[in-house]
Amino acid sequence: MLPQVHIRLSGFLSGSIRRFCLITFAALSLYSCGNNPQKVNPSVGAEIPEATFLVVLGTVQDAGLPQLGCRKACCKKYEGVKDPDKNVVALGLVDPAEQKSFLIEATPDIKRQLEIMKKYISYADFFLPDGILLTHAHIGHYTGLMQLGREAYNSGKVPVYAMPKMTAFLGGNGPWDQLVSLGNISLKPLQHQSEAKLTDQLTVTPLLVPHRDEYSETVGFIISGPNKKALFIPDIDKWQQWEMDIVQLVQQVDYAFLDATFYDENEINNRDMSEIPHPFVVESMDRFGDLPEKEKAKVYFIHFNHTNPLLDATSPAYQKVLDEGYQIAETHQTFPM
Repeated sequence: MLPQVHIRLSGFLSGSIRRFCLITFAALSLYSCGNNPQKVNPSVGAEIPEATFLVVLGTVQDAGLPQLGCRKACCKKYEGVKDPDKNVVALGLVDPAEQKSFLIEATPDIKRQLEIMKKYISYADFFLPDGILLTHAHIGHYTGLMQLGREAYNSGKVPVYAMPKMTAFLGGNGPWDQLVSLGNISLKPLQHQSEAKLTDQLTVTPLLVPHRDEYSETVGFIISGPNKKALFIPDIDKWQQWEMDIVQLVQQVDYAFLDATFYDENEINNRDMSEIPHPFVVESMDRFGDLPEKEKAKVYFIHFNHTNPLLDATSPAYQKVLDEGYQIAETHQTFPM
């Protein structure tokens, strides 16, 4: 009889243990995937800040990487493969205290960038930001808005902050005006050098910059948090054409994300560079050359054309920029604000 008792007891225990394991697994699954999301470390060595912060969501020029028709070595290694970190330039702003988030630029890579942003937000079931800020009407900076339309997500009145000409362009031209008429977005006009409050912890101040303004004006932003300030100027023709002093501005902020479309004048041999002016990286380094090291270290070059050697961390140009004391923006970098 003892063996039978042993068998029955063993069966009872094994069944109980099995049920306990199943219940425990279900409970863990519920709490890990449901209303109590865990912080996810989206990149090696990265930490999700507890307070207001900025996150880099993309660093590449409007047309992305690789570019259409490109047969150069810089594009060939990306043929058939999309590097998830080589997105068109964009920044994310997150205020955990007020549970608000904002996207600067609506790029063609907006879907992937919002997925990146989601990994940095633990306070809610994030899907769309609480607002989108636009710098100008070139293809890499606003065309992601199409993903909010009837044919796609069909969002409801997402605030879109833009300058007056940009606002008029979106509201008066198809297909963008349909986003307005159907209530997918709600346009929020900005004014030059006028601070706009996003949350109690975050404000942005647009600064007009000289650029090819075919359909809208172009701005950069001063982003102010409770403790830090960031300057974001992804596009400008040349620093010397601007009425403001970029050297002084860099000294007034904690981080400066600056136009680095082209490394130097020899980068493109099939286009007239005067038609697409930008400050070359070598020009910017020369302009900031007399700054102390701590000021140079504030500069994060961003908005790289597909030909720019700064996209290759093994290139001599990449190393030279670092040796000169400057920084190179990378997707997933976070900055306390």
